[in-house]
Amino acid sequence: MHAATLGRSVKLFRAFRNEQTDRDAFYRTLAQDSADQVESFTPLAGRVLLDVGGGPGYFSDAFRAKGARYVGLDPDVGELSARGAPGQDMIRASGTNLPVRTGAVDVCYSSNVLEHVSEPHKMLTEMVRVTKPGGTVFLSFTPWLSPWGGHETSPWHYLGGHYAARRYEAKTGAEPKNRFGTSLFAFSFGAALAWVRAQDNARLVRAFPRYHPSWASWVANVPGLREVASWNAVLVLTRL
Repeated sequence: MHAATLGRSVKLFRAFRNEQTDRDAFYRTLAQDSADQVESFTPLAGRVLLDVGGGPGYFSDAFRAKGARYVGLDPDVGELSARGAPGQDMIRASGTNLPVRTGAVDVCYSSNVLEHVSEPHKMLTEMVRVTKPGGTVFLSFTPWLSPWGGHETSPWHYLGGHYAARRYEAKTGAEPKNRFGTSLFAFSFGAALAWVRAQDNARLVRAFPRYHPSWASWVANVPGLREVASWNAVLVLTRL
């Protein structure tokens, strides 16, 4: 049972602080919490779930433990094999051109991928397309104006994405994994909400900040504030 408590938020933020140094612990914690979170909106046992940007398999483990029939995809070979060989039912493919027939899955899920796509609206359209009528689309992403919007180059992205990347290189002697304009793009919470509201084949169920306790979910309703204070945005849709 998922409970968006303050204690849960503290646990997630503590794990998040160690993302760079203890990737395994962070992603296992996040994947388990995410599976609980999705299950609070829709049953998972026996359902076909497509994970757009599934990576090395942490989410596969968590969703399979819930009884879901999991299929994951990722365009990056390095991500797919980050824990060794690619996991079961993982395929290499693009989120903006899903190799899945229309209305094929019960749940279409994506975690922290949308900000890495140059055509986020196209990915959103594809996620809705492959979901069955009555099915659930659940996605999260990091808005550009979030404190973590520049990822490892944060908080210097507030002075510009290209500047933040150059500063990171000068300080570390290495290129950032997430380079603005190539593998990281400025996408907003408000733009995602506007896109959803313009669709006639999907309905917004709920929008909220992913890591916050339930009593702080109101920040998603305040334009401007939600871009910064949400940290990570969640949209839950029903396919019509």
